[in-house]
Amino acid sequence: MSPTTMTPMQLTGQVQTHLIEFAPNRLLHKEVIADFSALQQAAKRDGFTLHIASAFRSFERQLLIWNKKYAGLTPILDKHEIAIQSDKISEIDKLYKILHWSALPSASRHHWGTDIDVYDPTLLPAEQSLQLQKSEYLEGGYFSELTAWLSNNIEQFGFYRPYQYDQGGVAQEPWHISYFPLADDFLSQLDLDLISNTLKQYTVQGGSLIQQELPTIYKQYICNINTR
Repeated sequence: MSPTTMTPMQLTGQVQTHLIEFAPNRLLHKEVIADFSALQQAAKRDGFTLHIASAFRSFERQLLIWNKKYAGLTPILDKHEIAIQSDKISEIDKLYKILHWSALPSASRHHWGTDIDVYDPTLLPAEQSLQLQKSEYLEGGYFSELTAWLSNNIEQFGFYRPYQYDQGGVAQEPWHISYFPLADDFLSQLDLDLISNTLKQYTVQGGSLIQQELPTIYKQYICNINTR
């Protein structure tokens, strides 16, 4: 199968021309919709209500998330999902602690419309808001049965988990599924120069440090994923 290509603006989340609205405020790549719909139907037959917590996320949205964390306006979590005092650590330590949970704007897989954070609202306890944390999805969590079902079923619909395990980069994210037939191509098209040049066009907190560390970030937090 020939690779699917996207423009630099599409790869970095700056335009939405590759997307279709699948549900209110939920955009997916047009080639993902059929297989994700089939996955939802299979989940329904087995008693799960598979909803999208997050699908496409624009560059601007990812930039806002990044800048608020870097500025200390949003909590930064450690590997145990406990908030840290960001003013008590070095700039480089802060950079990598943010990267453990949040992608750089221009380098998020959510820019492509191929990657989806999923949950089942019927399993969410009353008065409890969704956090997208491991404690919800792993053993003992209220989404643990959904996690097991996804593990047994997503591959037949073309999906996999790029962050199934923590490999020393991005945190384990049991909720994050990716459409392999497209996402694999898009990752190969997202090169270091494109990320660097895109970031230079915007006001990004920690921008000079990011540029300095970008080769390491690219290897450890962008390309370092679990294979299907």
